[in-house]
Amino acid sequence: MTGPKQTLQTTESRAPSRGRRRTRADEQRDDTERTQDEREVCPECGTDAITDDEHGETVCGDCGMVLEEDLVDHGPEWRAFDSREKNEKSRVGAPTTQMLHDKGLSSVIDWQNKDAYGSALSPRKRQKMQRLRTWDERFRAQSARDRNLKQALGEITRMASALDLPDNVQETASVVYRRALEDDLLPGRSIEAMATASLYAAARQANVPRSLDEFAPVSRVDRREFARAYRYIVKELDLALEPADPLDYLPRFCSELAVPNELKHRAEELLEAGKRQSVHSGKSPVGLAAAAIYAASLLTDEKLTQREIGEAADVSEVTIRNRYKELLQADEEFQQTPQATA
Repeated sequence: MTGPKQTLQTTESRAPSRGRRRTRADEQRDDTERTQDEREVCPECGTDAITDDEHGETVCGDCGMVLEEDLVDHGPEWRAFDSREKNEKSRVGAPTTQMLHDKGLSSVIDWQNKDAYGSALSPRKRQKMQRLRTWDERFRAQSARDRNLKQALGEITRMASALDLPDNVQETASVVYRRALEDDLLPGRSIEAMATASLYAAARQANVPRSLDEFAPVSRVDRREFARAYRYIVKELDLALEPADPLDYLPRFCSELAVPNELKHRAEELLEAGKRQSVHSGKSPVGLAAAAIYAASLLTDEKLTQREIGEAADVSEVTIRNRYKELLQADEEFQQTPQATA
């Protein structure tokens, strides 16, 4: 009787042992998660902790208490001191982007006719690589939707480069065009018009001031056509766009004209006074910004002609003459209000 009982006890003792090992693993995982949560706040003063990647430490941002040291660096093991060295040592591809029709997930054959050692290819191999590039381009855009996206996103990149727009505007424009394509808004409208409208809407969303007149020279379609496409996109996609502010155009025009800061500040004050008096309602923000610069130049005794300002802002001299008088009158009326005297 003793032998079987001992065997039974041994078997029963092993089963809970395996159960305890699983429980310990869970407890260790929970302890690790609790430890990570505790690292975010200093236990002494309750201030948020700061991770110093350079020294491999987590320290309190207030009292300086070291919460953890010898952190693991999850970055690359190599160092690079310029962009060329970084590209040579990097072993990963570019991140995904909305600016490519396949979001950058497909492979691209390099245009350089060199092998892995940097040696030039023979004429026969160069001819073979050229054929492979051609087939690679065809396979990357097989469907009609991919070909549409490829052409449109190429137009967006070209126009954004010509207008010196940042990458975030290009990304937003690509997303807007993809939404228009998914909602089947393109039938009956040209790809170029919808691409231009998407880029203009993205610039408006990012508060990067560009007027429709600035898009006209770089677009492949007529101004009236892409303006109609822009209104259609805003309505169908329900884009939340605020009216263009003349103050957004002012820094760029002042930079092109190389005006002093005093003139720039005075022009901002004129535009603010004009907005309080509702002078900007129904008028072009570009014309108002140009008129504010001219009016400020008269008030600060700076020698700026209407022609110089008109060429920088791409507006006519007649527009500047009409608008600057309205801004000066609005500023004079605002100075007489109790709000200005207070």
